[in-house]
Amino acid sequence: MRLSGLAKGEQGVVQGLDVTGHGGAIEEAELERRLLEMGFVEGAHVKVLHEGLFGRDPIAVKLDDMRVALRRREADAILMDAVPA
Repeated sequence: MRLSGLAKGEQGVVQGLDVTGHGGAIEEAELERRLLEMGFVEGAHVKVLHEGLFGRDPIAVKLDDMRVALRRREADAILMDAVPA
């Protein structure tokens, strides 16, 4: 499952990154670097807090103890295991 597939209120644990084809205008290596620097590392706990009105984009997530907003296409590069609420 990918972070972009989680709905508001759902949570999960990061299992890894798959940046192939998900960066848009950003190069894949740059997207991977940015996500890792934000804290999307294996084992991090994520909960979807908010989704934008148009196309559910961007999304705001709680990443361990901080809040992060990112585009849904970038969230599509984050592999997750869903965790029951």
